[in-house]
Amino acid sequence: MDKGFEHGSPSQIRRAIWATRGLFALLGVFSAVWGVHIPSVKQRYALGEGALSLVLVAAAVGAVSAVMFAGRVIGRLGARQTAMLCAVVMACMLGLVLHWPGLPWLLLAMLLFGASLSVFDVAINTEGSALEVAGGQPIMGSLHGMFSLGAMGGAALAAGMLGAGVLAEWQLLGVGVAVAVAIWIGARWMLPTPPPTDKPKVHFTWPRGALLIMGLLTFAGMSAEGVIFDWCVLYLQQEVRMPHEQAAIGYAACAGAMAAMRFAADRLRALYSEQRLLQVSGVVTAVSMAGVLLTGHPVVAIIGCGLVGAGLAMIVPILYGAASRVPGTTPAAAIAAVSSIGYAGFMVGPPLIGFIAQHASLTAAMGVVVVAATVLALSARFVPEKAA
Repeated sequence: MDKGFEHGSPSQIRRAIWATRGLFALLGVFSAVWGVHIPSVKQRYALGEGALSLVLVAAAVGAVSAVMFAGRVIGRLGARQTAMLCAVVMACMLGLVLHWPGLPWLLLAMLLFGASLSVFDVAINTEGSALEVAGGQPIMGSLHGMFSLGAMGGAALAAGMLGAGVLAEWQLLGVGVAVAVAIWIGARWMLPTPPPTDKPKVHFTWPRGALLIMGLLTFAGMSAEGVIFDWCVLYLQQEVRMPHEQAAIGYAACAGAMAAMRFAADRLRALYSEQRLLQVSGVVTAVSMAGVLLTGHPVVAIIGCGLVGAGLAMIVPILYGAASRVPGTTPAAAIAAVSSIGYAGFMVGPPLIGFIAQHASLTAAMGVVVVAATVLALSARFVPEKAA
């Protein structure tokens, strides 16, 4: 058991599991609503692809920087208080994202938004890890499935409000406040943490050797995931010429397929070789994304986005599991090291797309997803298999 957490009674653990599932889903809602409204930010501040990339870079810098000290914050405040504090910051930044007087203020807000989002993510994953030990059952797959389910619901909600003519400003403010309140309510049932001690703890370690390889593969997978979620709505709207509310359906299709596959991931990993699953995941992602980009047809684009989501779904669980089997370190430290690189890919990948789009086209830039998925498929043989 992680000594940063108390076991609690069986009923308390059950409540904490359901609460944490809800928190993962709420993070998905936050992420989806932000992703759907990136075109709204582009329009509100009259940004080109290059300037929009600076906005995403600011969020990436905030997120990646915050990962370095997230463990220290959680160790001091506990996962519960950290999640509640981050919820307030996330809500404020999301609700005000279309109200800043200019780009400099927006960039500062994005630094805070990215930082609060990543620390919240680390907090609830820390809670999930503790619950796996306390409850004696694997739940991380279902927790990440709840994130994808929340993202699907958030995208569908945003699409519905766009179709109903609700102003983007009111959508973002309403969702930010509602989700923050829900997080505060749900966080009450998280596992309690004891007061901090003076005993030094390792909060971050740099990956080396096999962990570095796993980290780079995770970087590729999460870069592709970040690109598809941050840019797919704008791509469908701008390149495929779909109305905004219809383009949001592409986001929902991707998130929904990812959620379904993640709920099945634990079972599939028990039945099949993880190297083969990673190969298939990479091929499905690459072929589906290539089909979307080459045809430019709305129906193909929606179906393709769903298949891309399904293809990306198992990549992180497989690579995290493989990292935990690397000898010479503990599973917790290994996953933390790999996730630090992977999370950088999730946040850094999307801004890079904007820079490529600025000098070529958004269609060409989205080809990064095809390249990343191909690398994963070809590199699957380097992933250590689980014990028989």
